[in-house]
Amino acid sequence: MKRLYAVLFSAAALLVLSCINAQSAANVEHPSTVVVKSDSVQSGSVKAVVILPDNYDTDKTKRYPVVYLLHGYGDNEQKWIKEKPALKDLATEFGLIIVCPDGKRSWYWDSVKNPKDKYETFISKDLVSYVDSNYRTLASPKFRAITGLSMGGHGGLWNGLRHPDVFGACGSMSGGVDIRPFPKNWSMAANLGNYENNKEVWESHTVINLVDGLKPGASKIIFDCGVNDFFYKVNEALHAKLLEKKIPHDYISRPGGHSWDYWRNSIEYQLLFFNNFFKSNIKSAN
Repeated sequence: MKRLYAVLFSAAALLVLSCINAQSAANVEHPSTVVVKSDSVQSGSVKAVVILPDNYDTDKTKRYPVVYLLHGYGDNEQKWIKEKPALKDLATEFGLIIVCPDGKRSWYWDSVKNPKDKYETFISKDLVSYVDSNYRTLASPKFRAITGLSMGGHGGLWNGLRHPDVFGACGSMSGGVDIRPFPKNWSMAANLGNYENNKEVWESHTVINLVDGLKPGASKIIFDCGVNDFFYKVNEALHAKLLEKKIPHDYISRPGGHSWDYWRNSIEYQLLFFNNFFKSNIKSAN
């Protein structure tokens, strides 16, 4: 009888343990915050939110495209998911991974004034390498995109256009795509030096001046801006210059200002654009 009780107790314990493990596996939190070690930044590491589609843990064979989504000035890696919780649903709907890194107030450049903070290098090299090594990604520029809002809009186009071998598509929402009209704003001088004494540096670190070096079709480009936004004129100017140089792109202007009401709407259009880009590459591969 004692042996029977021992067997029953062991079986019950195993059953409870298996239920706990199953429950733990089912409760893996998406999104999660990871810490990416990097020699490119002075702090030695950068936090990032990783948003996975719901079926990521159930289908262990499937690989996914990745969209890198950058925040604006004064925010951090948590801002996007707090303001747009539906990013989790959109990641599932489109079958992709979304990664939101902490860009501090870097403007996503390699800082000229502080060579130990190379956020462009971190984004385009270290972060991409980490994500491809730790998640089931389609590790090709044909299945990577980068975009963001405001400062992050500048960062999306800055990194995307300068690294088409990493990001096949890039975008911006209400982006500071020409920094020169704003020489005393948003800590840009802390990264580049003051405008009056460093005009050449500012000229070479603004998105609109990248256009002259672009090859038509090298990058899939989308950007938008609200007509009441203080960045509206510089976005219009970027659109005009891309047209002049015959660089294919999607540009959208719609009612709205520099606000989350605008960006919560805008990101859905951008993710649809990137999803179509990814799907076209899957079709061409077949």
